[in-house]
Amino acid sequence: MTHTKNKSLQDFEQVIRECVKCGVCQAHCPAYQVNKKEGAVARGKIALAAALLDGEAGLEAHLQQDISMCLMCGSCVNKCPNKVPTHEIVGAIRRQITDNRGLSLVGRGVSTLLGSPALMKTLSKGSALLSPLVLKKVPESSGLRLRFPTPVMKDRTVPNIAFHNLFDRVPEFIEGRSDKPVVGFFAGCSITYIYPEIGEIMVSILQRMGYSVYVPRTQQCCGIPALSSGNGRLVEQLAETNVDAFRRKEVQYIITACASCNGGIGEYYRTMKADYGDFTGKVVDFSVFLKKERLFAELAGMEKWPDRVRTTYHDPCHLKNQGITREPRELLRALPNVDFVEMESAATCCGLGGTFSVYHYEASKAIGARKIDGLKESKAQLIATACPGCIMQLQDTINHAGLSVKAVHLLELVAEALQQQPRKALENGL
Repeated sequence: MTHTKNKSLQDFEQVIRECVKCGVCQAHCPAYQVNKKEGAVARGKIALAAALLDGEAGLEAHLQQDISMCLMCGSCVNKCPNKVPTHEIVGAIRRQITDNRGLSLVGRGVSTLLGSPALMKTLSKGSALLSPLVLKKVPESSGLRLRFPTPVMKDRTVPNIAFHNLFDRVPEFIEGRSDKPVVGFFAGCSITYIYPEIGEIMVSILQRMGYSVYVPRTQQCCGIPALSSGNGRLVEQLAETNVDAFRRKEVQYIITACASCNGGIGEYYRTMKADYGDFTGKVVDFSVFLKKERLFAELAGMEKWPDRVRTTYHDPCHLKNQGITREPRELLRALPNVDFVEMESAATCCGLGGTFSVYHYEASKAIGARKIDGLKESKAQLIATACPGCIMQLQDTINHAGLSVKAVHLLELVAEALQQQPRKALENGL
């Protein structure tokens, strides 16, 4: 089976040969740090990729296990002297495994859900209705813990499920000022179905700035979970659908408020063998956009609140890998309602890694736990980030550590400052 738009393992042959096995990646690979196995580290995976290309290895179970032990976070690439794109190579191997062996049970479930917006909408509403029956409150936080722990993800904590998704809450098109262009908003699955309030805030801020806002109903998942699962065919399908969704109205920018989505529709789509340049060239992270449009300056000019919330920041991998680390911090420093403090290990992976936390929850928890010491030392009440997936993973980590810290989206803090009233997310959390 050949995918025409995703790169194959053969497409990476030259860069695979450029790996010099120096081992620099060991110190930066979160999966290796928790299990210390060579197959988990980047150079081990590159060696496996080379063996596959040379016909010296097959897709045996042990190889599949090693390839599954990757969060595709890109930490290794940032430190690699030759910039070997291990995360992309792992994706290509996973697609090859799927093509030869079929999707795993988890992969089939993820693919069925992501490929059907109607099913996703029905499931989210059903989960919102049923969650009070099967989940119970964790007293120290606003998360929920499974009443009947599953053997796969024992005691996983999850957020409250919203009954009304983002598409129920905001119009598809909102007319702005005539002197302002139309901007698109790519919401992504987590914001649409789990954290719709974040999407509402983004849309309201863009409205406030005078922009016409287009939130196409035909947009679907960015494709990162399908990419993580090795379902190349679904990634291609989703890419085509999303590109087409934003062709229906002329937009100057396509704004994301999810780091993973930005990495998917921007960074990953750019690597595909398809002409998506007109689309990907418009994709911009919200913090970069808001700085450009001088909202930071407006916030910095506001009178500082006397009772500011001590807040630290976690770097999502998909933004860090693109060099978007300064803007979120500048935003936090500009906010009148926040006392920003840096934390140790702010840039280390939270441990989510798409479907990695489903396949390897214990390893995922161990990776996330490495952030706890830095969080404690910061004495922060809130840990802000720019990725809903990271919010979910960080809060789970915090809950297991027994801390009374709340994981929030940066936009929630912006909304609080602009509304000049305490944020609802603090209720029941502190």
